[in-house]
Amino acid sequence: MIPFRRFLCGGVLALGAIVALADAQQPGKGQKLPDGVTLDADIPYAATDNARQRLNLLLPKTRKDEKPLPVVVYIHGGAWLGGDRKGGHSRLAAYVASGEYAGIAVGYRLTGEAIWPAPIHDCKAAIRWIRANAKKYNLDPDKIGVVGDSAGGHLVALLGTSGGVRELEGDLGPHKGVSSRVQCVVDYYGPAEMLTMQDGGSKMDHDGPKSPEGKLLGGRVKDKKEAAIAASPITYVAADNPPFLIIHGNKDPTVPYNQSERLSAALKKAKVECYFVTVDGGGHGGFRNPEVQKRERQFFDKHLRGVQTKISEETIPNEAPK
Repeated sequence: MIPFRRFLCGGVLALGAIVALADAQQPGKGQKLPDGVTLDADIPYAATDNARQRLNLLLPKTRKDEKPLPVVVYIHGGAWLGGDRKGGHSRLAAYVASGEYAGIAVGYRLTGEAIWPAPIHDCKAAIRWIRANAKKYNLDPDKIGVVGDSAGGHLVALLGTSGGVRELEGDLGPHKGVSSRVQCVVDYYGPAEMLTMQDGGSKMDHDGPKSPEGKLLGGRVKDKKEAAIAASPITYVAADNPPFLIIHGNKDPTVPYNQSERLSAALKKAKVECYFVTVDGGGHGGFRNPEVQKRERQFFDKHLRGVQTKISEETIPNEAPK
């Protein structure tokens, strides 16, 4: 799970390297799907011709039963400037092949094309499309969970906390009256509070106009304070937020670990069901312990399928047990 890496050259962020790695290292990109999974790709969700505003729908060839399927939605990372929805195929396929879930990978406009709030407008339009088309594909419109890493973690966290915020809905697509709320969120090391990204001990620039955050907001972060607050999931934390699972490596050199500490603390203070799992020794993704994926699956099974299970917040070592 390495949606992007960043490199510094003479103190300057090499954005070209991020884009290349975001495209080359998307998990599962180019991998063949299991035989039990069908793919309907490049479905437009915003009624536009923009190739970024499309989603890929993965369905099981054989369902466990005839009930509408809960949906796991993947939103890719890549510093809001790179990445590809196909990167979520292998992650989603593991759910879909079980016959118990549908999977959807969502694309969105990147900062080379459109700045904030375009990415969240796109993601919300995609959720509205899923809910509006649930009957067509025999999906459960009341069981939609989202998962994303890094920039994708930021966007899924925003989907979770801003479900009732009209200012972030946008006006894309034909389903404007449909809810964009989601029922649960898995946030892997996503930025949570733009104005404090630079204060987390990261060696990287999170404030300058050429930083990923600056490119998202359209200028130096501290000069775009209003937009920075609006783009921060922590801004909208409230008691009606859906359950969260937050997973972050405590050696992350890219998105400061304390971003997830802050979001988790705010959610718990608001009495939101929230599980914060630390990957000890983990960096910016690339977690090697299968316990990480196990916790994610338990969380979705609990909140989308009603499986009675306990979600542990116990720290997970990055290295898999031998």
